[in-house]
Amino acid sequence: MTRSYVYLHTFDYKHFISKIRLLSLLLAVTAAAFMLPSCRSHKAVGTGPEHSGTTAIHVPRAGKQQQRIVEEARTWLGTPYAYAKADKGSGTDCSGMVMKIYEDVAGHKLPRNSAKQAEFCKRLEPAQVAVGDLVFFATGKDANRVSHVGIVIDDRQFIHASSSKGVVISDMTTPYYQRTFKMFGRVPALLSHTTE
Repeated sequence: MTRSYVYLHTFDYKHFISKIRLLSLLLAVTAAAFMLPSCRSHKAVGTGPEHSGTTAIHVPRAGKQQQRIVEEARTWLGTPYAYAKADKGSGTDCSGMVMKIYEDVAGHKLPRNSAKQAEFCKRLEPAQVAVGDLVFFATGKDANRVSHVGIVIDDRQFIHASSSKGVVISDMTTPYYQRTFKMFGRVPALLSHTTE
């Protein structure tokens, strides 16, 4: 009887250790998720099925202005992340970069933070998205609050200022961005200029 008790006790101990290891792994993955890119500005926006997950988009031929927006965005690649800044090569956050690019290239003044930019833009269905349009995410603690923005460059990728990597190109079809996606938007002044 003593032997079987010791055997069961050892088995339970090993099972307990494996659960602890699994829990440690899950905690590490969760912690890593919180370190993924996001900006700190946010405000509540609508929720619902239309906001959950980016569906496949087909990006039509871009107009000249949209092409210039994307070309300028590419020149920001490698700029380090800096909260509340918008200086190419020196430091920027996500909404600052978008605001500066649209102002310099297209002469359009956008609000300063990503949530206000989402409110300012016309919401688009995936089939309406064009190169140079904006894509918004809720990457903060509140899944209903826009906190990140980037510029669409093709049917999968966007340029944005990651808080951990600076200005980079990312794939919006990855699980993380699918999960945090909120909406696509177009600056109102560009509504009639998608295929110049």
